[in-house]
Amino acid sequence: MSDTPRVSFEFFPPKDEDGEAKLWHTVARLEPYCPSFVSVTYGAGGSTRERTSRIVKRLARESSLTPAAHLTCVGATREEVDDIVREWQAAGIKHIVALRGDAPADAEKYEPHPGGYANAAELTEGLRRIGDFEISVGAYPDVHPDSPTPAADLDNLKRKIDAGATRAITQYFFDADTFLRFRDVCDKAGITVPVVPGILPVTNFKTVVRFSNACGAIVPAWMAELFDGLDEDPETRQLVAATTASDLCMKLMEEGVEDFHFYTLNRPQLTAAICRRLGLRPEMEAAA
Repeated sequence: MSDTPRVSFEFFPPKDEDGEAKLWHTVARLEPYCPSFVSVTYGAGGSTRERTSRIVKRLARESSLTPAAHLTCVGATREEVDDIVREWQAAGIKHIVALRGDAPADAEKYEPHPGGYANAAELTEGLRRIGDFEISVGAYPDVHPDSPTPAADLDNLKRKIDAGATRAITQYFFDADTFLRFRDVCDKAGITVPVVPGILPVTNFKTVVRFSNACGAIVPAWMAELFDGLDEDPETRQLVAATTASDLCMKLMEEGVEDFHFYTLNRPQLTAAICRRLGLRPEMEAAA
């Protein structure tokens, strides 16, 4: 096992000029850590489709990074999705994160688009018909909120892998045992592709709780106590967040985990600090 892990980073498309500046500042800060890839999210209902396309194309064109474009089934026919994929393929995008996607804000629950891909397994099959992509899919240690049982959730993951996915990236979690138990379940189910833990550094605890209520991730009681009162104390919160996330990663490394995917929220400081604590040094500094 390597002394230092491999890392990847997730960004989201900016909404305005300030967000654009923040994104490219984040890219510049994290690029020297030589991630395996960087992914760019795709908003609910395909709401950021054009921005996602623009960002991944620019990353491919102007950086040393390997971009992965998120793609969902929501709000588009199969033909429309396939056209987007071929456009990315022509731009040199070779890695896609295939997701079912969340229901639009005005919908009570997810419904497949008429004529569209029904779920991530079908989307993965479609991608395989178009080209030889690297395909990452989502996995849920705390179970997806739309899954009736953990067994059904695992079956859904297996269908995505069987359809041609090359990697699973987990929803974030905060206890190492949560991931380790999930990894064991995947092993027993015969899942052999890498299952990469997704790590969310806490930039704002109230926001994390809101995210978690929506996506089914469990926020442990010890974490609520640890961050209590720190939303108004950003300096202390940053130190606590960096320590908490890096401790989680180090526990996982002790159990053989070699890859981590960081949900950066377009804020590079915490992710950079965690990478440092895990033994990663920016390429330019390491060569000095």
